[in-house]
Amino acid sequence: MDGPGAAPWSLEGSTGLVSGVAQASRETKPPNGDILFLLDSSGSVSYYEFSKVKEFIRDLLRPFTFGPHDVQTSIIHISTVPTIEFPFDRYPSSEAVQQAIRGTQQLMGDTNTGKALSFAKEKFFTDEAGSRPDVPKVLVWVTDGFSTDDISPPMQLLKDMGVTVFIVSTGRGNFLELSAAASQPPEKHLHFVDVDDLPIITKELRDAITATRLRAVDITSSSFRLMWPKLLSSGTGYYVLEYTPAEEPGRKLTQQVSGDRTSLLLNDLAPETTYKVVLIPESNTQYIPPQTTRVTTLQGIIWGAHIGVPRPTGLPAYYTEISPTRIVISESTPHSFRVSWSPTPDSVVSYQVLYGPLPGNSAKLLEVDGKHNSTVLENLTLNTTYLVTVAAIYKSGKERALSAKACTQGGE
Repeated sequence: MDGPGAAPWSLEGSTGLVSGVAQASRETKPPNGDILFLLDSSGSVSYYEFSKVKEFIRDLLRPFTFGPHDVQTSIIHISTVPTIEFPFDRYPSSEAVQQAIRGTQQLMGDTNTGKALSFAKEKFFTDEAGSRPDVPKVLVWVTDGFSTDDISPPMQLLKDMGVTVFIVSTGRGNFLELSAAASQPPEKHLHFVDVDDLPIITKELRDAITATRLRAVDITSSSFRLMWPKLLSSGTGYYVLEYTPAEEPGRKLTQQVSGDRTSLLLNDLAPETTYKVVLIPESNTQYIPPQTTRVTTLQGIIWGAHIGVPRPTGLPAYYTEISPTRIVISESTPHSFRVSWSPTPDSVVSYQVLYGPLPGNSAKLLEVDGKHNSTVLENLTLNTTYLVTVAAIYKSGKERALSAKACTQGGE
């Protein structure tokens, strides 16, 4: 079964009735990430407004799962001096988070938002504050639209660190200033709403926060689709995608993905296997932290004599399409090296070799006859690391790819 649209089937065997290889699943793992709330606790906010905003934050977070491998959250008060209500790793359960927000007290004072943003940049997205280096970072700033100091420089520094910024303005505010402060595009990251109408945007904002992370959908026994927010473009960089069976770290697979992509279908996976997935944005302009997730494929069927029937047409590719499983780099010179792979089954029509320098966003494609198991890549740059991907194109139309890094020599 190649996907959720394939027709269901069933068979009777020694293991009982089995309906399909596995039903395609659209359920995803709970989101993970660090969510920081910048809460206006100054004297420009009334007690009633402060209470309504706390209620809004509690409702926004209620469905999330909290813990060191799930969502973590924290609050910084905007006041004369920025103040931490609690760090990211303080409360590992939804009940504890809800109780902590309920007990949060308004501080009053000045609306020094710029100071609070600088504090968040310097102190808060750090190990000491319980923040994690390999998860999405989200800042939600709830404001009445007024600040006594400049917010632009520290906000830009946070965005340069890879923090996604959402702004909820419960006052009039300066649309142009807030649009520039929020992540782009502003129509997805900036909300103007009366404090009594905050529940109207709760689900929309929650969905947008969830979409800032790497996640898997359409999970089957042999595949899943990865989706992630737009972090790059074809002109600003590319992604390196690594996925590894959690119990076999030595079997890490790597793919280079164009910067304009926001999704990728991974095929030919093993059933009932947990994969650790890392998406590494290689940007030409700024550092963007990697995103990670773990995905478990669904149950499959192992075909053999104990079932007593032949393998039906249309079963997932991991049963027959296994090449390439190994790449070897040899005969390296300053401007060339040989790439070899194995095995080379008869069912392969051709191999496509994609190669490009790291870092960089340019790649070349070389096609090799399916009967061959190696090729020499020439006209390369000396003393340069390349990412090489070998993709087997099968008679069935399916593909399987494996990547490796290779270096040219440093002297002429």
